[in-house]
Amino acid sequence: MNLDFTEAELHRYARHIILPEIGGIGQAKLRAARVLVVGAGGLGTPLLQYLAAAGIGTIGIVDHDTVSLSNLQRQVIHRTSDVGAAKVASARRALAEINPEAHVAAHALRLSPDNALELIAGYDMIADGSDNFATRYLLTDACFLARKTLVAAAILRFEGQLSTYKPHLGPPHPCYRCVFAEPPPPEAVPSCAAAGVLGSMAGTIGAWQATEVVKEILGIGESLSGKLLLYDALDARVERLAVARRDDCPLCGSSPAITSLASPLAQASYAEAYCGD
Repeated sequence: MNLDFTEAELHRYARHIILPEIGGIGQAKLRAARVLVVGAGGLGTPLLQYLAAAGIGTIGIVDHDTVSLSNLQRQVIHRTSDVGAAKVASARRALAEINPEAHVAAHALRLSPDNALELIAGYDMIADGSDNFATRYLLTDACFLARKTLVAAAILRFEGQLSTYKPHLGPPHPCYRCVFAEPPPPEAVPSCAAAGVLGSMAGTIGAWQATEVVKEILGIGESLSGKLLLYDALDARVERLAVARRDDCPLCGSSPAITSLASPLAQASYAEAYCGD
């Protein structure tokens, strides 16, 4: 591992390096890390900003969408002048201004079963900032099959949730399907466009998500694997629920039904997978 830092890097990351839990070795790990963020929307934009500022060496961004005026209430990486531009291009421009030392790879495409495994293969860790269940199940399955750690978050109205999934390490680590066995009916969970979302919720949960990514890279603190963090902004209440690995889980259980992204159950879960805001 290269522990040589330029004078500019030493100044930029001084508040990290002085932390005993990080130090020079930890900062070098962050510089060597490759993290893929799926979604450059509400959760993805604060997540991306803090990952770049932290010194993550390579950051990939997957999003097929363009910036709209309604995005700007929560997607603070984008500017009014970016309306109509590809989100990955807008995000890459902003990250270059935050930290030009970070290499940013823009993947302006729709995440799908056909490209998911190829995309995540080039990264050490995946962070899910998507806004729909189809993409969440697709990433869950792809990360398990590729043996990648997944840090996933979701927000709606005044509530957010966050967890880390690394079932490829074996018991007791659960996967997303252990917690959410199957997608809810489309009418059961409204989208942010239909139900609304407090803009600052995206910043709160996205920043927490960035913290968990950094912790996993460095191997410090207590992992959220096996735990689901819930935040209710109206009540200013945080809960942390224990979640168990299910032996009958179709993905990581003892007799899995999902052995590839082409498995019938997998296809049924994310036939309409896409990456939105």
